[in-house]
Amino acid sequence: MAGSGGVKWSLMMTVFDGLAKYQPQALAVLRIMTALQFMEHGTQKLFNFPVSDHAGALSGLSLTAGILEFAGGILLVLGLFTRPVAFLLSGEMAIAYFMAHMPQGFFPVNNGGDAAISFCFIFLYLVFAGPGAWAIDNGRGA
Repeated sequence: MAGSGGVKWSLMMTVFDGLAKYQPQALAVLRIMTALQFMEHGTQKLFNFPVSDHAGALSGLSLTAGILEFAGGILLVLGLFTRPVAFLLSGEMAIAYFMAHMPQGFFPVNNGGDAAISFCFIFLYLVFAGPGAWAIDNGRGA
């Protein structure tokens, strides 16, 4: 009986190791779904869709953020210029966190900065990992 746990663990790890061949597709799904969620922040700022309580005239900073979120999201969904766009958006989210969320309190769960931190680090990962499968960049030799 003492050895059966090791066999189960080994079998489980073999199954997970077999998933590695789908890494490019999993990375693409992460890129596309994150970009679609990010685009929603841009459409909300620029077009008030989905409808928000924060609708109104955009300041220069909010307008810039909305354009980056909308256009950057489209580019990432397509997998076009993935690394430079992801680098730019990662920086935008770091700035957004420290300017808008951190002053509201230290803990992200309390200051509303969870999404900004997650976007920041997912985009930073894309800078290093690239777009994965299903990306225009793959046909461009990027």
